[in-house]
Amino acid sequence: MNVKRTVAAAGAGLTMTMAAAVPAGAATTGSGEPRWQALLDRIVASGAVSAVAEVRDGTRTWRGTSGKARLGGARPAPVDGRFRIGSVTKSFTAAVVLQLAGEGKLSLSDSLERWLPGLVAGGSRITVRHLLQHTSGIPEYSTTMFDRWGIPKERLRTWSARELVKMADDLPREFAPGARYGYSNTNFIVLGMLIEKVTGSSYAAEVRQRILRPLGLHGTFVPEASPEVPGPHAHAYVPVTRAGQTVPVDVTRFNPTMAGSAGEIISTTADLNRFFRALFQGRLLRPAQQKQMTDPGTIKEYGLGLEAGPLPCGTAWGHGGGTHGYSTVAFSSADGSRQLALSMTPYSGDPEKAAMTMLVTALCS
Repeated sequence: MNVKRTVAAAGAGLTMTMAAAVPAGAATTGSGEPRWQALLDRIVASGAVSAVAEVRDGTRTWRGTSGKARLGGARPAPVDGRFRIGSVTKSFTAAVVLQLAGEGKLSLSDSLERWLPGLVAGGSRITVRHLLQHTSGIPEYSTTMFDRWGIPKERLRTWSARELVKMADDLPREFAPGARYGYSNTNFIVLGMLIEKVTGSSYAAEVRQRILRPLGLHGTFVPEASPEVPGPHAHAYVPVTRAGQTVPVDVTRFNPTMAGSAGEIISTTADLNRFFRALFQGRLLRPAQQKQMTDPGTIKEYGLGLEAGPLPCGTAWGHGGGTHGYSTVAFSSADGSRQLALSMTPYSGDPEKAAMTMLVTALCS
């Protein structure tokens, strides 16, 4: 999901009239404004099978759900359900790297070659900062991993991080390190390998030890090779056309090692809001690293593991994520006072604009 591209269009949705009552799908703590349910329902009406969200404003929290847990089913999508967060994983990985920098265990100016010699061509010119901000020039590794409908060709295969990076390193470079921004999941696969090299334990173990346990994120998992989404969850689908007929394929189960430290985490809306709230209120990083994370310099769309969301009320920070039938929006105001975490299972139509309207409303109204 490209947040920057759709926020401007979504801003118009702020003037639309919302419903007057909260439907049965809402779970409310605090003020419980009916507009949130109306916005969730609009996302489902725009083409999602399900949508779950949590909106936080200071001490007020609203959590709700719309749509069904299964396509064509009767059971509502669980309001506390888990989902694959896709590239929102990058913010967790980046937070660990920046913690290591704050502890003096690495520097953002360190070359990739220093820590992982011979991993990629030209590693001596690629820095940790380049990886965090997608300015390394390393290509995207996953371009050949999907069929024509966007389904992984080898859904249950276990991939090593080194295998994924090798696929990217065999591709031509589009630009020199630092020359420009070019989003590539490979950067964060490499950062996962860097965390392991520096700490002696896996990126998954470091995320658990440094973020999940201290913040009490009990609904968040780093699944590694497990194909399951544990606990209550909505199913994800991809439309596939065969013999002139479009049918849904359930893509909920797959081996997430193909996404690794760039996109494998499973979470809940409450946990994502708790994570970003803690991050922007200074509970995870030291002040110097906190400042660097949201300082994009000349790269306007991306900080260090964070997307910049230009809103009518200022810049929000967080990340969008899309993976095999799940789509996530998780953003916070810069001061950590407001958050929106939203998970959708888009199937038909285009619920993205409705999702961005909800983001603008949550953080600006």
